[in-house]
Amino acid sequence: SIETHTTHYFLQRHSIARIMSVDWEEVNTKLPFARTKEDFAKRKELWEAIDVNGNGFLSLAEVTKGVRDVLAVDELFDAIPAVNRSFHHCKNISTNPSEHGPDFIEFREFRLLLQTLRQFFEYYQAFDRIDTGDDDRISKEEFTSDGLKATMEKWVGPVEDMEGEFDSIDTNGGGQILFNEFIDWALARDLDIEDDIEPDDD
Repeated sequence: SIETHTTHYFLQRHSIARIMSVDWEEVNTKLPFARTKEDFAKRKELWEAIDVNGNGFLSLAEVTKGVRDVLAVDELFDAIPAVNRSFHHCKNISTNPSEHGPDFIEFREFRLLLQTLRQFFEYYQAFDRIDTGDDDRISKEEFTSDGLKATMEKWVGPVEDMEGEFDSIDTNGGGQILFNEFIDWALARDLDIEDDIEPDDD
């Protein structure tokens, strides 16, 4: 059936994404958030490509579709939780309320959105690497598995007690780390995965 075929397609894309190493140089190129004239021009072009109806603001659905269709980075195809959290993060820290309400991004917020997407895509990759069970949550067993401590310390610096660290991330006490909990922890610890590439300086 079409539904079965679609499900298989998404699962196939997800498994491919896990195997592939993210080309961060490509991601940096497609997320022009630098405060330069060149990146500003690229942002305007990108905004116009995503704002297909030309109304001057973007909904979460439009941003999500834009990430998939306009940015089109295969490794980030299934990173919808990162897109969702980036959108709401930008709305929460915006200093000037939008005239269109809290459910829309305006162009003046677009640079911050692109920068946040870049950061949260990286966090999503880290989360995905730990989530070996592919169930969109991290168990204590996954988090404390052999070999992860060394990797984790490359990302966030020294971690004395992995079980204690897990408990500090699992703020709702559910026995699993959800992506939103992981994001809060990653922001606090300034997580940086080792294969990340810094954007080129102008």
